[in-house]
Amino acid sequence: MAANSRLTIAAHALAWLALAHRRGEEVLTSEQVAASVKSNAVVIRRSLGELRRAGLVEVRHGAGAGWSLARAPEGISLLEVHDAVDGRPPFALHHSEPNLECPVGRGIRPALSGVYGRVEQAMRRELAAVTIADVLRDVLRE
Repeated sequence: MAANSRLTIAAHALAWLALAHRRGEEVLTSEQVAASVKSNAVVIRRSLGELRRAGLVEVRHGAGAGWSLARAPEGISLLEVHDAVDGRPPFALHHSEPNLECPVGRGIRPALSGVYGRVEQAMRRELAAVTIADVLRDVLRE
């Protein structure tokens, strides 16, 4: 199964918007963001739409149309971005009930639920501690 890149794409877009703002550009078009991400503009518009619904970006229509950050990059955590574009937990239990006649099938859910819960909490703590400003700072160092 392939890893989900929605958080990465959204963080990339937000960091690019933050850098553009720092350089004096009020807005970027979805095509400009897509060129940086090297993705289809439709994918970027979908991601930016999710970020807009979460209050992380704004869109301007008409003359001078484009996207901009709704808040300072220091005030946008990766946890907020994650929750906006893909709030699913990192792991899931079986979609259907395992064989309860089997000793492993009977005990696998309780055995893994606590581990998965702790992993998710650790992930959420880490994402909450990093802002888009942090990401941009690290990007520009390299």
